[in-house]
Amino acid sequence: MEAFDVSSRATRKCNQEFEAVKSQRCQLFTDCFEHVSVKIDHIYKRICRNNSAQAILSAENPRSRTWEAISYNCVAPGKDSCRWISVWRRKGFGCARSRFRHPQLSPAPFLILDEVDAALDNSNIGKVTSFVRDESRQNLQIIVISLKEEFFSKADALLGVTLM
Repeated sequence: MEAFDVSSRATRKCNQEFEAVKSQRCQLFTDCFEHVSVKIDHIYKRICRNNSAQAILSAENPRSRTWEAISYNCVAPGKDSCRWISVWRRKGFGCARSRFRHPQLSPAPFLILDEVDAALDNSNIGKVTSFVRDESRQNLQIIVISLKEEFFSKADALLGVTLM
């Protein structure tokens, strides 16, 4: 009976420690998410060169602590604020599984953008290239994969890859 009691106490202690780590991880994720949400709106306003532009990260179920899905939506400047454009939706951001990084929380030496310009017209490509140039002046190397001349013609260096 004594062995059972010792085992039960050890199990309870492990469960408490697990819940404490889980709670701390979810709190760190929540703090990061809130920080990134503010920064994304700021970055979108800078890219659009207009403070009426809006961008927001939102949780599918904000009351749930599992962050099952996250959406990124925006309103272009001069558009009806009720007309959100869904940019992306990401499933599987559970706190127990998440690894969410943001350059301003834990700076990285480089950033890779894969065809970020694919759905953009030339005017908006110009805005993004200006933003990339400004960011690259702040000790951040940016690698961009693009098929559009409007984008890659503004690069500091080009590397071409083709099938033979």
